[in-house]
Amino acid sequence: QAERREETTGTGTSRRTDIIGKMKESACAACAAIAVTSSAFAPQAVAETRLPPLDTRDPTRCESAYVGNTLGMANGLSDKLLDLRFCDLQGADLKGISLPGALISDANFSKANMVEVVMSKAYAVGANFEGANLTNSVLDRVEFKNANLRGVNFVNAVITGIDWEGADVTDAVFEDALISVQDVKNLCANPTLKGDSRIDVGCKK
Repeated sequence: QAERREETTGTGTSRRTDIIGKMKESACAACAAIAVTSSAFAPQAVAETRLPPLDTRDPTRCESAYVGNTLGMANGLSDKLLDLRFCDLQGADLKGISLPGALISDANFSKANMVEVVMSKAYAVGANFEGANLTNSVLDRVEFKNANLRGVNFVNAVITGIDWEGADVTDAVFEDALISVQDVKNLCANPTLKGDSRIDVGCKK
């Protein structure tokens, strides 16, 4: 187990410090970028969510996932959100991409390489992440309601303020993840969190 811990944590303390720094910077910057749909990210307001119309005329819409949000957009200098709704990104290599304020509901990220991805206030309701690798990722206030998170690798991830309602976390791996107290509580209440996953999260029973 010690060998496994060494492999997944990479450079150890310095990597974790960099990730937490990313989370703080991304979380603040994303606020301006998603102002037009801010109510969409409050769990109690999900039923009343009114997302902007999906622009299917843009042939490069889904390809923008490989670029993520630019610094200009994250700082609120653009009024166009990163809209990846219904995109098929199965197996995509998105390592290190920043997706603050992204609309990714009903998108397919199954088996995607999302190592070190930063998602802050992303709207991922009903999205499919089955088998995706989110090692060393930063997940801050992401809406994972009814999302498929089966077998997702959350090793060494920073996790805070997530909506886990209805999410399927069967066989997800949370080893060495930094999880907020409230997220631990919500995850432990999720009936799909079982076995070693409950131990990794820190569930009491």
